[in-house]
Amino acid sequence: MKVLVIEDSPQIIEAISLCFQLRWSEVSVISSTSGNKGVEMVETESPDMVILDLGLPDIDGLTVLHDIRSFSNVPIIILTVRGDEMDKVKGLELGADDYIVKPFKHDELLARIKAVLRRTTMPQLKDTEDVVISPELKIDFTTPCLYKKGQTVNLTPIESNLLYHLVKNEGKTLIHRYLLERIWGEEYSDATEYLKVYIQRIRNKLEDDPSQPKMITTERGLGYKFIKPTPKMLTRRSS
Repeated sequence: MKVLVIEDSPQIIEAISLCFQLRWSEVSVISSTSGNKGVEMVETESPDMVILDLGLPDIDGLTVLHDIRSFSNVPIIILTVRGDEMDKVKGLELGADDYIVKPFKHDELLARIKAVLRRTTMPQLKDTEDVVISPELKIDFTTPCLYKKGQTVNLTPIESNLLYHLVKNEGKTLIHRYLLERIWGEEYSDATEYLKVYIQRIRNKLEDDPSQPKMITTERGLGYKFIKPTPKMLTRRSS
């Protein structure tokens, strides 16, 4: 496995490299101290994982994240020393798979990397059939993607898994902790910011008007519920 570290501190790059040498020798580490070069290396080196610092000397790390996501779905963990929760949420919204706050311990970094790899390489749900939500909307969990009004909309592994649990439990409220533990793992049971970001990402792909969701509703303080649209709802939306 190849890991690309985009970080302006040579000391941190060296520490991460040493961590892999001692604890996970099958991993090869490549690095860049600038954001622009890091984006280029994602294209030329095809890493299996990117560890991205948000505080880079040439361009903002969030810009680097946005640029990478414009052409690649490589798993990305962002590093930050920033205390503002909005930076973390913004990173998740732009497509980061996880974040870790500096300073961090080697065990924590390795655990996060392995957790992200588990989530982003989840096996396809081969035993499921296409789920027809309405005449204009179908979900294929084996691909995974949506077919919406004649267009194909791809789903990431996490989006697909989260949507699968919601659709499978149609009409039931799934509490935050249940969804977090099923999708991200027990160590993420209180990390509701992950859930909020991914629910919004699914709504943006699924709903006609994500600001007024009809299919994935919020049960305030509890969790989320999937509601299959009725013919009456569909008629109202098309009128």
